[in-house]
Amino acid sequence: MNITQLKRQIKDPLYRNSLFLMTNTVLTTGLGFFFWMIVARYYTEYEVGVSAAIISAVNFLALISILGFDAALVRFLPKAKEPAKMINSCLTISSITALAVSGIYLAGVDIWSPATSFVRDNTMFLLAFVLFAVCWPISGIMDAIFIAKRRAEFTLAKNAIFSLLKIPLPILLALFFHAFGIVGSWALAIGIALTISLFLFLPRVQKSYKPMPKIDLGIIKDIWRYSAGNYLVSIFSASPSLLLPLIIVSLVSPEQNAYFYIAWMMSGLLLAIPHAVSVSLFAEGSHFEGQLVANARRSFKFIVLLLVPATILLVLLGKWLLLLFGENYSSNALTLLWILGASSLFTGVNTIYYSVLRVRGRIKELIAIRALIALAVLITSILIMPTLGIVGIGYAWIGAQGLTSIYVLLMVRARYRAARS
Repeated sequence: MNITQLKRQIKDPLYRNSLFLMTNTVLTTGLGFFFWMIVARYYTEYEVGVSAAIISAVNFLALISILGFDAALVRFLPKAKEPAKMINSCLTISSITALAVSGIYLAGVDIWSPATSFVRDNTMFLLAFVLFAVCWPISGIMDAIFIAKRRAEFTLAKNAIFSLLKIPLPILLALFFHAFGIVGSWALAIGIALTISLFLFLPRVQKSYKPMPKIDLGIIKDIWRYSAGNYLVSIFSASPSLLLPLIIVSLVSPEQNAYFYIAWMMSGLLLAIPHAVSVSLFAEGSHFEGQLVANARRSFKFIVLLLVPATILLVLLGKWLLLLFGENYSSNALTLLWILGASSLFTGVNTIYYSVLRVRGRIKELIAIRALIALAVLITSILIMPTLGIVGIGYAWIGAQGLTSIYVLLMVRARYRAARS
């Protein structure tokens, strides 16, 4: 491939947005890596584990609050007749839902996460938790808007602001808020990043846009059927990563959760590649559905080209990367990191198939796949964690992803033969 061809491919929206989204995830994960490395120096492993559980809980509440609007916006915003109304309606409904579900979580925190119940007993902690729970789904919707408009560079800018701002804050808050200083730094940073995005970035993507509370039931009704299906997909997709920290804290210990969380975060650098390409494929498929099959092939080749060397590099450097957090992290999380790294190849196959299903509207099949993966990982992890510890989660994860890849390849082969006959 010569320089001219390379420049042409980079200008192609499929590759351009993929690269911005990959850069976004690599940057945010890399800065997140640095963030947790600093946190590990100022907070105990117990405090890191508890904070990771709280952040996972907020992420899960945000996932519930977003109501599938992120996928619906990518699918329908490019052709919307009243895009500003669609954006404001999604933001308003998600914000109201976030207030409700965060209140429910805090009311019953003694039941589902006793180790984090101290949040409810401190007014400042409670307010920061609710702010965080409201801002996080708005952030997800904002990303979807930028992707739908094929302007993923603003997703990168927003998340870079968030990631950079949160790095010094835990040090400043450690003296006053202890374990909650980690969570408070996330809440404050995302609040600032969203304010900049709403008033500076979004008007550049959507002309004449003004943020205001708005609920247009007609628009919501039009996208809800698609949104509802993708809502379930999102919940099942993220359930393992968001619920496992709460499970580990309850069944094993906050310290083991700290080791798990760091290994999972580092493996996220690899998963950034298939995730970014699949999201870009979804956006391109929403614009040009007739080119879906060709773009899916191109996307898969692009993933393999980037993922194989990245996986090898992570396996080789994993021990030294974990040592940056401390000897305990390296000795307790290295095997899990290797297993998660190996699973990224299966994930790459699966994510392309997920985007194809989304574009073609085969949401029931997608729901079934993601639900089975989530249930398999969570149930298997709960059963084998008492014996194998957090390494058991790695075995459950790679097993579920591997079996799904076999199913995907069989389905693709069957449909290819049917198309040729």
